[in-house]
Amino acid sequence: MPGSRSDQLLLGPAEASQRLVLLHGWGADADDLLDLGPMLVSPEVSVVALRAPEPHPYGAGRQWYDLQPIDWSRLPAARTALAQRLEELATTVPLERTVLLGFSQGGAMALDVGSGLPLAGIVACSGYPHEGWQPAGPTAPVLLSHGQEDPVVPYAASEAVLQRLQQAGSAAELLPFHGGHTIDASVLPRIAAFIGQQLKAP
Repeated sequence: MPGSRSDQLLLGPAEASQRLVLLHGWGADADDLLDLGPMLVSPEVSVVALRAPEPHPYGAGRQWYDLQPIDWSRLPAARTALAQRLEELATTVPLERTVLLGFSQGGAMALDVGSGLPLAGIVACSGYPHEGWQPAGPTAPVLLSHGQEDPVVPYAASEAVLQRLQQAGSAAELLPFHGGHTIDASVLPRIAAFIGQQLKAP
């Protein structure tokens, strides 16, 4: 059984030298992505799934900030809170040995906050760029995945992210797949390989 506290779920060893942090999407919760952990990393890697701080307005699940309608005024607080949580986790596993993976709204948060931290890598699945987001310089290596028929977050959103990352000098790649708003099984081996490569990097 995973370990837990109110704002996160844990898988893997209590003491580890490498970590994968998962950020769920709008209306989901910390357990939404947890099953991906064993598919993406080896058993000695710590997996932490964070719970978004706000209740979802329709009753079930959580949110990082309001999405219907989008309330960008709430974003600075959400950004600061996530950065603080990642810094707290870094007291046991350094950020340089941590990969951050987010889906949808969690992907947008991973890109926004992660681009300003010395992470080992960032994975954004079906994500999008926040209003005004532009990396100030090269970020940790980034892997994007997105369904070309996504009816929720258009595929063009990840294309825009890729362009901004490359313009900032970041190593970034976009994995398209035929499908909708999901993390498709076809891209999991590539995501796992990317995470493994970044965690092995010196």
